[in-house]
Amino acid sequence: MKPTTLVFPIDEQNRILLGRKKRGFGADKYNGFGGKLEAGESFRHCAIRELFEESGLHGCPEDLECVAAFDFQFPFDESLTHVGYVYFLRTFTGNVEETDEMEPHWLTIDEIPYEHMWDGDRQWLPMLLEGKKLKGPIVFDRDNSTVDKMELTTVDTVLESEHLARIDLYING
Repeated sequence: MKPTTLVFPIDEQNRILLGRKKRGFGADKYNGFGGKLEAGESFRHCAIRELFEESGLHGCPEDLECVAAFDFQFPFDESLTHVGYVYFLRTFTGNVEETDEMEPHWLTIDEIPYEHMWDGDRQWLPMLLEGKKLKGPIVFDRDNSTVDKMELTTVDTVLESEHLARIDLYING
């Protein structure tokens, strides 16, 4: 189980920054910015580092709002399975830049291209944008793209931990 992060910047006009993945796993899909933790790195520091590397924006770990904890399960390719936190970030600096990996786009909520996003994202991102906080497993089907099962629970606060066993217990019960 790989620890990961995903961050969605939201600006003063309530636009969300999504990146179109240019290569690798999830190519041509729109998503937030994130990736795997590096050795000794916290989830929040990972989110800020990945945001900068993939978009050029700078942020502070303490400004991240933790809005979800998910266990992305890929039973037909365990190497893709990962657990992590989803954050919103409303305070940031810098200029958005395209990178080798991501093509960033500021979009209004009505412009979000759900048809070009991960199957699960189409279901949980609107709930997060409505102000809900979520936790739970998201299980993908044989094609590693379609959601087979999603058991999300609404929570008042997403509990954060740096220990994978605690995260797994929190998400999956």
